[in-house]
Formats: sequence, C-alpha cells, structure tokens
Amino acid sequence: MNLDLRVRSAILGTLAETGIAPTPRDVAARLGEVVEPVLGAWRRLREGRVIVTGQDGVSLLMANPFSGVPTDHTFASESVRYYANCGWDALGVAAALGRSGVVRSRCANSGKPLELAVRDDGPEPCSWFFHSLVSAAHWWDDIVFT
Repeated sequence: MNLDLRVRSAILGTLAETGIAPTPRDVAARLGEVVEPVLGAWRRLREGRVIVTGQDGVSLLMANPFSGVPTDHTFASESVRYYANCGWDALGVAAALGRSGVVRSRCANSGKPLELAVRDDGPEPCSWFFHSLVSAAHWWDDIVFT
C-alpha cells in the first residue's frame, strides 16, 4: 500500500476510533513514519480533494464524511461523538462506521434541532429531506461553505 493510501487510512481510522482529527505528527506516529513524508502525502491528499485543510495547509477540516472540527451535525455512538460537515454527512458517518447511534443536526432554514435514531438496518423513518442551494458541480468552489 502506498504512503498516500496509508495516510488516508490512518486519518480515517483515527477519526473512526476517537472522533478527533489527527495531526500529521499523530498519523506519522501511528504509521511508524517520520513526519516529513506524511506531510508530503497530506499535501497530495489535499490537492486530490481527499481531505480539506485549513489555510495553514495542515489542520484537518474534513475527511469525508467526517468533519475535523466541531459542527452542529453529529453522530453519537458507543460514547463517541463524531462531527460531520452536514446532516447528510452525519448519516454517512453512521454508514461508514456501520454502527447504531443518534444523528443530531439542525434545519438550516428554521434552526430547529433535528434528531434521528440510526440502527443496523438504517435510520428510523423521518420527514427530513436534503436540499443544497449549490449544485454538486460547484461544491468545490467553496467546499467549506457548501
């Protein structure tokens, strides 16, 4: 497995285990690598739109479907709270982990809190719907806003 894939797997593995975004130094330690090659992989993953970083190019903002920073959109399972980039991604976290838990989000229009139980066979029935004001073709124009 090449280093880029190992770094990506380590990022996602850390997020899946802890709900907390790792630093390049954390990933290097997890992989038994020195930090410089990990930083190179980090940059390539950012350029390939696999991860999203802050303006410093290092701090992890997103590794879809996980958010690397606290948001209003979470999935809680097995006493770990995972942050997601939106309510839709919170369901993606549940699916990626294959766990039961609770998705919490908010309506972007009304601000009303939303809560949804997710079981092994999927989410409970609800009246939620997903709507994006920005077409998918333009999400990467400003992925943090979208």
